[in-house]
Amino acid sequence: MDLFEYQARDLFAKHGVPVLSGEVIDTPEAAREVTERLGGRVVVKAQVKTGGRGKAGGVKLADSPDDAVEKATAILGMEIKGHTVHKVMLAQTADIAEEYYVSFLLDRANRTFLAMASVEGGMEIEEVAATKPEALAKVPVDANEGVTDAKAREIVEAAKFPAELHDQLVEILKSLWTVFIKEDALLVEVNPLAKTPEGKVLAIDGKVSLDANAAFRQPEHDALEDKAAANPLEAAAKAKGLNYVKLDGEVGIIGNGAGLVMSTLDVVAYAGEKHGNVKPANFLDIGGGASAEVMANGLEIILGDPDVRAVFVNVFGGITACDAVANGIVQALELLKSKGEDVTKPLVVRLDGNNAELGRKILTDANHPLVEQVDTMDGAAERAAELAAAK
Repeated sequence: MDLFEYQARDLFAKHGVPVLSGEVIDTPEAAREVTERLGGRVVVKAQVKTGGRGKAGGVKLADSPDDAVEKATAILGMEIKGHTVHKVMLAQTADIAEEYYVSFLLDRANRTFLAMASVEGGMEIEEVAATKPEALAKVPVDANEGVTDAKAREIVEAAKFPAELHDQLVEILKSLWTVFIKEDALLVEVNPLAKTPEGKVLAIDGKVSLDANAAFRQPEHDALEDKAAANPLEAAAKAKGLNYVKLDGEVGIIGNGAGLVMSTLDVVAYAGEKHGNVKPANFLDIGGGASAEVMANGLEIILGDPDVRAVFVNVFGGITACDAVANGIVQALELLKSKGEDVTKPLVVRLDGNNAELGRKILTDANHPLVEQVDTMDGAAERAAELAAAK
């Protein structure tokens, strides 16, 4: 989960990273009172989860409360790289003598954590990496060791930060590492990390991405989610405890096990090339021990997607018995009918493995006009793509 800048700033402050005072608002008139409270001069910053805000006009200096209202009016509602600005942060101003860059991230390729730092901050780090790779220090961080005083000094020296700032930067890096670990983050970035003319170092702008897989031990992170921007189907699936991701296709997918579902996406995409280029509409893994209720919940979510024209249920019974899946399908169709919802989308079902014969019999006996059974995965994908293309 990516955070807005103001949320990242709050986490930094929580763990002792030096930041400027700031408040977030969603109406222009609120800027007046906040600006007065922050000293009469502020930076008005669009809160969107994308870069390039400054170039797009989403970051403006306001010299007075009236000016802040004017700047907030101009920024609220604007589009920045496809993101509409619904909130702005008003932050205290600071004179900046130099701008730096620091971050901690998960280095998946090398199965470790990585610190990156540069004395050339203030611009997109991708540009620095592409044009002046020698200006970007990359220092691996051992998960068991973490960022000790010694490791922080190694990062500072590798980035060639000014010697007079080393002590400050060591403490800031240790605090940022605390943010990274304590908040279960995948990325913690400060750009710019600024030096004032007086020699004080401040985190001016921050970016934090949290690991959604750690949500079970971070219940307070639920309040950080941008629920207004969430896909309503993904939100409904999350409320039901389903592992669901919306995609831009026409064939709804349900499977048991992430590997099987990923393979199903591939075979549907391949089959769809011959049928008007139809594609998978979602990823939905009902898990290895899913009950009939879970199956019914998943099918209800997928059938509620207006983009879906056909559904492919692909189950290999192991822990999940095929008869439970078949009962879930029958229950879901009955549930939707009882709610007065007209189910018109065909379902192609492939059952194999544990209790497959019983599962097939349950579906055969139910004799629902929208349910077809196909014995093979490739054959079922072909049929689902064909039905989606015909709708």
